[in-house]
Amino acid sequence: MRTLSFIHPPTTLPMSHLDRRSFLSLAKNPHRINYRIDEQTIAPLSAELEARFSRRATAPPDSSLAPYAGPWTRAEVIHLLRRTTFGFTRADVDYFLGKTMQQAVNEILNAPYTPPAGPVNDYNNANFTDPAVPFGQSFLNAAYEATAEPYRAESVRAWWIRQMLDSERSIREKMTLFWHNHLPVQFQEALFGSMLYRYNKTLRDDALGNFKTLMRDITLDPAMLFYLNGYLNSKNAPDENYAREIQELFVIGKDLPAYFTEDDVKAAARLLTGWRTDGFSTFFFTNEHDTGDKQFSAFYGNRKITGRSGPNAGADELDDFLDMLFDHPEAARFVCRKLYRFFVYHGIDPQTEQNVIEPLAQIFRNNNYDILPVLDTLFKSEHFFDVLNRGAVIKSPVDMTIGLFRQFGVQLPGPANLFDTFAISFQLGQAMAAMLQHVGDPPNVAGWQAYYQKPFLDKMWINTGTLPKRGQATDIMVFAGIYGLNSRAIIDPLAWASGLTNPSNVNALIDESLEMLFGLPVPQSVKDTLKPILLSNLPSESYWTLGWGLWQADPGNETYAGALRVRLQAYLYRVLQMEEFQLC
Repeated sequence: MRTLSFIHPPTTLPMSHLDRRSFLSLAKNPHRINYRIDEQTIAPLSAELEARFSRRATAPPDSSLAPYAGPWTRAEVIHLLRRTTFGFTRADVDYFLGKTMQQAVNEILNAPYTPPAGPVNDYNNANFTDPAVPFGQSFLNAAYEATAEPYRAESVRAWWIRQMLDSERSIREKMTLFWHNHLPVQFQEALFGSMLYRYNKTLRDDALGNFKTLMRDITLDPAMLFYLNGYLNSKNAPDENYAREIQELFVIGKDLPAYFTEDDVKAAARLLTGWRTDGFSTFFFTNEHDTGDKQFSAFYGNRKITGRSGPNAGADELDDFLDMLFDHPEAARFVCRKLYRFFVYHGIDPQTEQNVIEPLAQIFRNNNYDILPVLDTLFKSEHFFDVLNRGAVIKSPVDMTIGLFRQFGVQLPGPANLFDTFAISFQLGQAMAAMLQHVGDPPNVAGWQAYYQKPFLDKMWINTGTLPKRGQATDIMVFAGIYGLNSRAIIDPLAWASGLTNPSNVNALIDESLEMLFGLPVPQSVKDTLKPILLSNLPSESYWTLGWGLWQADPGNETYAGALRVRLQAYLYRVLQMEEFQLC
């Protein structure tokens, strides 16, 4: 594979005790990420948080899917936005406070959707020029080009990151990530930029539609056909890879006392023979298809799928196979559990299985596997808003990093500087990869371990290797920023503070900022340790008010601005290093 080398980071940066250079520099090989996690590397939580998590695990909420009828305050709005979007601002909170809970959920789930324009060549640089696609032009219909595909794949990944950054008041991008974790294709194993974009587009377009439709589309998606060897599957050499994963990981699962058999895998492989792809589209070769009948086990009610021949044989047998899978009651339960772990809480105890998962699964079946009725019921339920489910989940690296950009209004250069926008997005992706969530490259076909690997589950995001990198990432954004050639993305603490309700009052600033940034309420004793940072240990709160007033009266005065900026940076440095920032 061609080494990717775009830019070099600045040689002089303001430094803290953390080395920012490793965050700013581009990896020599962006695909070689260490995903190994074991018990010895899990980082310990504070006694207070460990006790909170233990209480939640040993005494889970007994709330149900009954409609939530409690108060609709900033706390509830923030909880909803934390779980359904990638970050939020005060304007978002105020906007949804002006609506009812039902209206807020409806808007987040049903936000108007216009498919975004696709990626373009934004990667040409001094070290590489795409031989077929000019800078600024689309590569999505360009032929496969071995030297260019690593760059095109990274362009797709960076483009995807920007869709998350621009996702606004909608759940669609978070659902796109959910489906990528549930139906993964590893970019590094299907290195064809155009094909990877079409895979991502399939997930986004179908994200809030019908799960059966999504499964049919993803089964015939060129990237999935390539990734799990479906394009090699023929009657003389059936390939069981996708036939196994669609049952074990995508629709049915295997955490059952008895489940599908090896003969079921073999029958499914025979049924799926004959599909081929050129990376752009999918087509069916009748002479490569097994036309015999396919017999399934008692797990599927001894269903027999009649073998066909002719140009529609593959499609007809695939439809019969999907009908068989979705007729099984475990299909709805399996996906509802995955949704629950992603959006509510990682642990599912018997009470939650009975009160939440089973009725959600029935709603799923009753609506022929449409996604929206399930999400609508879940996000409007008393269980979702139960206080025990708030601040109970460790943020994924994507949630933390994308949320950091969005909450602080960090802007990318945009179309006026394509390469810098790409380079900064690329580095943002590398930062998330260092925290063990490389967008586009989960560790394997099962997705990221934090969503399924018991007993640790979401605690796997925090280990002795990733915890310092989380701190490093926030530290970088506060003090140095991420550099392109001509621009950088950095938190502007004055602009951020100006967006708060009453930034001239030091107590109001602390209260509101912690409410927005932390997943748990903060005791006054903790706030009292933060106030001296903003006051530089001066004895009176009026010093902050005076300083803010001077800057407001003369915003171009760098002396006034600098005095506030350095204090806000020190405050954010401390706050974003705290454990509570890692919770949502």
